[in-house]
Amino acid sequence: MKSLSGLLSAALLLGGAALCIWQLCVHPQSPLPREWNPTKRLYVDDPVNLLTSWKLDAAASDPLLCKEVLTDAKVRFDDLPDRIVSDVCYIKGQVRLRRVGKSRLVPVETTCAVALRTAMWEKHGLQPAAEIHLGARINGIAHFSSYNCRQIRTSAGNARRMSLHATAEALDVSGFALSDGRGLIMKRDWEREKAFFTAARDSACDWFKTTLGPEYNALHADHFHLQSRGWGTCR
Repeated sequence: MKSLSGLLSAALLLGGAALCIWQLCVHPQSPLPREWNPTKRLYVDDPVNLLTSWKLDAAASDPLLCKEVLTDAKVRFDDLPDRIVSDVCYIKGQVRLRRVGKSRLVPVETTCAVALRTAMWEKHGLQPAAEIHLGARINGIAHFSSYNCRQIRTSAGNARRMSLHATAEALDVSGFALSDGRGLIMKRDWEREKAFFTAARDSACDWFKTTLGPEYNALHADHFHLQSRGWGTCR
């Protein structure tokens, strides 16, 4: 009986603690910072913490919420209808991305998930890396597009499986424009600015599910391949 009574007491204490935590989260005057509140959605400008990746995944998986986050972050994009070409080639949750943070892009049709992950990368990875290693700000992100209805390319030729470019769930970034007028092209400048490019690659791994770059293989010698889906490959 004592054992049962102890278990009941422990259960009540845990339940009470959980209720208090929940009330702390949902109370209108909660002192809990927004970025630490699991009931609050992602905000691109919020400080990064242990909840950020979870909030990002939740927003990226919901096109309506994703576009709300982009709008709040003042990302420049056009909200487009889904593009369905075939069963294997399409863009769901489509946007035309024009600018993230301080960085412009040649307009690119992609998924909202890729756009949102790019915005997080620009804010929390690219800009800090540029300030540290280049003493400048990123003004532009150059790319080779996102959507491309094709199979995966390998050193042995095309694979049978479709690339994530076929559903615009990847973006190929080829270089950057800087605030001091310099332009960095990955294929030309990788060795000269390797510290920056490596930091940019490593930070992309924090925001994308798959990141491949020049050190992966010759097919990626001139760009970062950034995916919104994958198993955490970072090379």
